[in-house]
Amino acid sequence: MDNQYKSVLPKIESAYEKLTQLEKSVADFFLSNRQIVDFSAKSMSVRLAISEATLSRFAKKCGFRGYREFIYLYESSLNQSELYETVAQSSKSVLRAYEILLNKSYSLIDEDQMSRVTEMLSLARRTYVAGKGSSGYAAMEMAHRFTRVGVDINALTDSEMMMIQAVMRQEDDLAIGFSLSGASREVVGFLQESKRKGATTVLVTASADEHHKAYCDEIIFVPSLKHMDRGNLISPQFPLLVLIDMLYTSFMELDRARKLKLHEQTRKAIDK
Repeated sequence: MDNQYKSVLPKIESAYEKLTQLEKSVADFFLSNRQIVDFSAKSMSVRLAISEATLSRFAKKCGFRGYREFIYLYESSLNQSELYETVAQSSKSVLRAYEILLNKSYSLIDEDQMSRVTEMLSLARRTYVAGKGSSGYAAMEMAHRFTRVGVDINALTDSEMMMIQAVMRQEDDLAIGFSLSGASREVVGFLQESKRKGATTVLVTASADEHHKAYCDEIIFVPSLKHMDRGNLISPQFPLLVLIDMLYTSFMELDRARKLKLHEQTRKAIDK
């Protein structure tokens, strides 16, 4: 996957909710378009009945330096466009949907951010990871895996316990919230209260919302399923589990020998 060109489509999807209505019309065009046309600013302003300045603002909100850079990468990404066609309800379509999601994950991953969050996990006195529904199952998986390599980590899936534990957080604690929509009242409340108590906070989400920055030290973006397959073939846990694997791999690179020893000791204890 390292040799593949990173698609720009996941970046558009992540920024979608913070766009103005006019900018969303631009996003909708590029998300649905599958062919090379005249993408010049002059031509697109006529095609979409917008100003060239709107195209520039749209590109910058999606994380590009300007419209010219966006179009250069967008045209390259069209070579991968067959991955974004509507998939049929079959076994092959499930595998294809996973391929789409993995490509989106690759496009969104920030290696520097992975290193920062890994360090947070290493330095934290205690870590709590919260989630509701499918996100809650992912939180339990993360707690299970990291506990086995020496992290003092607990999963929170109950609304009351989220708030109780948030109130008890301290400056050397780490609070992680899983919410693909970014709108889970319980998870947001857990992070907000944990932040007020001085804890370090991380939100894992598929939604770009400027308001999250007020109470999150890090916001990790995972792929959205909104523009992928409309048959709901993929469990919403999947992008979270991919992220957990990446964090786990990064974490294991620090003091690897000691952590492997701990993992082996816990395996033997389970097998007894």
